[in-house]
Amino acid sequence: MTAALPPTERTWAIDRAVDDLVRGEAAWAACDRARRRELLEQMHAATAEAAEAWVRAAVAYKRLPSDSPLIGEEWITGPYPVLSSLGALAASITALEEGRSPVDGFSFGRAPGGRVTVRVLPHSIWDRLLLNGFSAEVWMPPGITKEAVRQRAGLAQLHPAATAGVGVVLGAGNITSIPILDVLYELYAHNRVVALKLNPVTDGLLDVFSQVLAPLIDLGAVRILTGGADVGAYLVHHPKVRHVHMTGSAATHDAIVFGTGTEGARRKKAGTPLLGKPVTSELGGVSPTIVLPGGWSEADLRYQAEHIATQKLHNNGYNCVASQVVVVNADWAQKDRFLAHLRAALADAPARPAYYPGSDDRVTRALDTYGDTAEQIGAGRVLITGLDPEKPGPALTTEHFAPVLAVLELPGDARQFLAEAVRTANEEFAGTLGVNLIAHPGTMAVLGPALDEAIAELRYGTIALNAWTGVGYLTATASWGAFPGHTLDDVQSGIGVVHNALLLDGPERTVVRGPFHPAPRAILHGKTTLSPKPPWFVTNRTAATTGRLLADFAAAPRWSALPRIFASALRG
Repeated sequence: MTAALPPTERTWAIDRAVDDLVRGEAAWAACDRARRRELLEQMHAATAEAAEAWVRAAVAYKRLPSDSPLIGEEWITGPYPVLSSLGALAASITALEEGRSPVDGFSFGRAPGGRVTVRVLPHSIWDRLLLNGFSAEVWMPPGITKEAVRQRAGLAQLHPAATAGVGVVLGAGNITSIPILDVLYELYAHNRVVALKLNPVTDGLLDVFSQVLAPLIDLGAVRILTGGADVGAYLVHHPKVRHVHMTGSAATHDAIVFGTGTEGARRKKAGTPLLGKPVTSELGGVSPTIVLPGGWSEADLRYQAEHIATQKLHNNGYNCVASQVVVVNADWAQKDRFLAHLRAALADAPARPAYYPGSDDRVTRALDTYGDTAEQIGAGRVLITGLDPEKPGPALTTEHFAPVLAVLELPGDARQFLAEAVRTANEEFAGTLGVNLIAHPGTMAVLGPALDEAIAELRYGTIALNAWTGVGYLTATASWGAFPGHTLDDVQSGIGVVHNALLLDGPERTVVRGPFHPAPRAILHGKTTLSPKPPWFVTNRTAATTGRLLADFAAAPRWSALPRIFASALRG
């Protein structure tokens, strides 16, 4: 469907919304930085007030039991990152108001290839306490100097009156913070007023989103629309819309940009898009988890198996950065024991409904494709083993977006295996959104600088060592998106970045690091890490309580809230 639709009540409503935004652009342009900061503070208060209703709405459409620990996911990926991002964006605007750069006060470093890095986690005392043992750096492309980073940080807020027209955000249906965060980035990073089109899966959040975005809606800078693909198609082709941002799959991106069927394929091959306006995107892909061999204890094997089960089963696998293939060393003496723990972790994780459209069909397709090498584990979960490295099939090239996990074995010692795993991840996996690495501290010591060089060689937008890339998503000041360089006709995991509350200009990637051993076991290994099993683990027994407490803390950081958070986290 295109802008040539005959006039109907629905198209008139879309036209009115776009016309409102055309007028609202002037109101947004008239907002100085102080006013824009005030709007962020108002939305922060509105998000805190709406948090309970937000989680209830998410739990309803995901059909989670009311007493499930998995409800913690909805606190941690719904209100929590929005509250964090609103606060971080407000801090960046404050810095600009005061004549400072948003990165002033953040630590700079160096990475392989002459890259400048910005340490974004930990930054505050709260980070050091609540995420003890975790860190995150944003790496800039080679050749960008520290002074250039300082001068360019701020993006559109360096010239707030220079607005960029009406943009469309096609909202995600899986993680409920994505639509709000994308709207904020369009407004504050790019100075575009926004028509937010909700994914029909999230229509139950319309009232909550309207409450959170009310300050921007009242100003005329945001309008929210609902409906199916026909509404989205009419909206993106609207002649008064200048830009489109979407979250979804590469296939959906191509259908929007080039059209469908043989005509769409022809346009894509010819490089002649049906949608003739700029498009940015955060798309999925096949995210690998590379497990480096080492001397692990039985507790290590069990814990890291739960870690990978979380990377796969968080939100039942309906995450753009869900791990899909575990790359293990074929010669690792503990490989079979590790895989036994992985099977157990997949089987023991709490059952949950397959709420996302098409999930059961994708699970069935995986079972049919891989036959005897695919085993069904628990309710609707699949583990595929015995992949042929020469002909691994669609496990490496097709995003399942379902609770399907595959195992790929590669040979060699630790160095040889790492080199081949990096090559395979870069050259044979679809997408570049995120990659995880798990390595025992002893293995890391043996590899030395080779591990940092391998991280630099990986062409992914977020790389996590002994952590899940989802931590990068939750870090407001980190960048989130595909590795740079993709084009409309080979979009992979997308074009551009989001989140990035420091408003850094052109970040290359985010690198996250976490503890191999959780507390209190870390102390036995000579580490001072205080973080126990993270609340986003699908096996965390107190995730619902801890998630609620973390969101409440993000709404109003205070010392008095910490004891309850720590107590709940330790019980998890």
